[in-house]
Amino acid sequence: MIAAARAVLALALLAVLYALVASMVLLWAAFLAVALWSAGAPGVQTPPTSAIIACAAFAPIVFGMAWAVVRTARPSAPREDAVTVTRRGAPELWCMVEELALGVGTHPPAHIRLTAEVNASVTEDAPLLGLAPGRRVLYLGLPLLAGLSLAELRAVLAHELGHFSHRHNRFGAVAHRGAAGLVAARQAIQDVSAANDLVRLYAGGPLLLLGLYTYLFRWLTRPVRRRQELEADREAARVAGPGAVADALCSTEALGAAWQQFLAEFLAPMRRATGRIPDDPFRAFAHMVEAPELREPLATLRARAVEQPAGPDDAHPPLATRLKRLARLPAAETGAVPLFARPLSVPPRYAIELGRILLPGPDAGRRVPWRDWLTELAEHRARRPLAPLAEAVRTVEEAERTGRLRDERTGRPEAERTGRPGTERTERPEAERTAWRKAERAKAERPETEREPDALTIQRVLRLLDGGRRMPLARALNSRLPRGAQNESDPLRPLADALAVLIGAQLVSRGVAYWAMDWTGPSILVPPAGIAPETIHTWADTAVRLPGQTQLLGLHLAALGVDERAPLPTGPAGDAADGVVPGAPGGQPRLISIVPGATGPARRRITAVRALALTVLLGVAGLTFVLWANRDEPSYPGTPVSPWTDGYRPGGGTTGTTGGTVPAPLPTYLYPTAPVWPTPPAYRLPSPSLPGIDIKPLVPRSTP
Repeated sequence: MIAAARAVLALALLAVLYALVASMVLLWAAFLAVALWSAGAPGVQTPPTSAIIACAAFAPIVFGMAWAVVRTARPSAPREDAVTVTRRGAPELWCMVEELALGVGTHPPAHIRLTAEVNASVTEDAPLLGLAPGRRVLYLGLPLLAGLSLAELRAVLAHELGHFSHRHNRFGAVAHRGAAGLVAARQAIQDVSAANDLVRLYAGGPLLLLGLYTYLFRWLTRPVRRRQELEADREAARVAGPGAVADALCSTEALGAAWQQFLAEFLAPMRRATGRIPDDPFRAFAHMVEAPELREPLATLRARAVEQPAGPDDAHPPLATRLKRLARLPAAETGAVPLFARPLSVPPRYAIELGRILLPGPDAGRRVPWRDWLTELAEHRARRPLAPLAEAVRTVEEAERTGRLRDERTGRPEAERTGRPGTERTERPEAERTAWRKAERAKAERPETEREPDALTIQRVLRLLDGGRRMPLARALNSRLPRGAQNESDPLRPLADALAVLIGAQLVSRGVAYWAMDWTGPSILVPPAGIAPETIHTWADTAVRLPGQTQLLGLHLAALGVDERAPLPTGPAGDAADGVVPGAPGGQPRLISIVPGATGPARRRITAVRALALTVLLGVAGLTFVLWANRDEPSYPGTPVSPWTDGYRPGGGTTGTTGGTVPAPLPTYLYPTAPVWPTPPAYRLPSPSLPGIDIKPLVPRSTP
């Protein structure tokens, strides 16, 4: 009863949301109509600029919210990041889905689509907010097929089909689209704020109201959706067994964390370093989860997932609650025997097509077979210490060269410089020192393209060890390693590890050894037959820690056919140890921007918002100017002009009182051109009957 009441309230809130958005559109349209009417009213001296700006400012936010609500109210289009699986392409998967649908008492889905997510879901593209029946679709994450057992996969599919049998998709569609509409409306306001500074001034209020409305809507729908998840768990336990459902829930959480780790720590770094990606990343992920060294970490992830609480916006109950409910259910019937007793697999073409969707575009990298990619990944992870070692060797040699040049100038013997007996030598003649300095100066001034290659070799490292430079070399190497790989208590340990990797790289280049992938640490060197894997590392550690043991190491390497003077061979895709990414133009390191930027869809939305605001501004401004320019002029005080008072005739003259026309030299216009004022009285001459006045005596006369 409480769940039904919550569902009704959620529907009411959703209806109110649509009504509010419709009211906003109507109010904006009414405001626009009033602004246009005022622009064409008589007596307006200037166009209503403030109304034009207000209409243009509110248009993006109004239309953005309306489009978000309309887009989520209609049936959603098929996902672009999914690949449709046909019955002919994967008959075993379709038979399992149809078998489980029959077991839970519902119709099978019309489509099965594979995604790159560690998740499974069902949708029904139903109109009228999901209240009418529609086409059913099952979305299945391909990483689940790579990491789940057959029993766990059956439990996941039975859980999703259980939503169909209980008709959860009706309310689920309403709740999902309502929440999606609110989120889309908030996103529309944020996009408008990012594209329009004027909208940013008042966008805080609508965002706050939408946030409160979203919280209230989710608070009402969350208990109903979580109850539906528990009902789907019971339905799946009836068909596949409570134990299988519990294992599937824990394994799905662990696989989700493992998939994110695979993308972040293996796929992305290899792509940045070598520009290569696997053609089937899901097969490579399956190889990772099946590795023996990952059994314990995956078990830890499974146990840790039980302790994690559910998120505030998660429609699923906490995993601990679901496991407790499953533990109370009876076991499945023994007569229910699955049709398939071996793991399912889909044709590689679906995985390859989905991999192109996961890593789209020509900039994604060069696609290589996934087995070759795993081999290159193992070699790349093993050779990571070589670039810091090359820089450390170069730095120590530069310091040694500088010190030797200073000693050559002062004539100090090498025994005094190094502090070791037995290295005394006589002072060189002045002419020899001058020639040596000129040669070093000419070598330094030589163009970059004409210099000799400064490749890392085993001989260079052993020479520094023989010269007593082990501690400067170890400190220089530690300073260039990542923080997690540094060893302050034993600085010689990283140097011994790097020397062992350098020896292993030479053995691999000769084809007598190879690198084995280790998903929890650096790759493991598999040496030639008759040599234990830890023997190479023991030789390198002895040469680093004990003075005078480098000659013994040289004898071992000579027995294996390794040339100490051979330069370090290039790694996967030509990745050398000097830190330069192969394939970069001019041999320069590849520049990677870490400045956050808007994604492609976000940029398209911002561009659309700007175009909408500019279109509304120009359209309203143009229409307003047209109405203002064609407005009616007001009449001045005076005689109104009408057919009865208009005395102008085209033939000339004016209309007399008797109806005739009195000729006039020029036509007379009776249109008023000025306000009519009272006519002043005319001046009249005095009447002749009045006595005259003689003024001659009063006029002065001229004197003779």
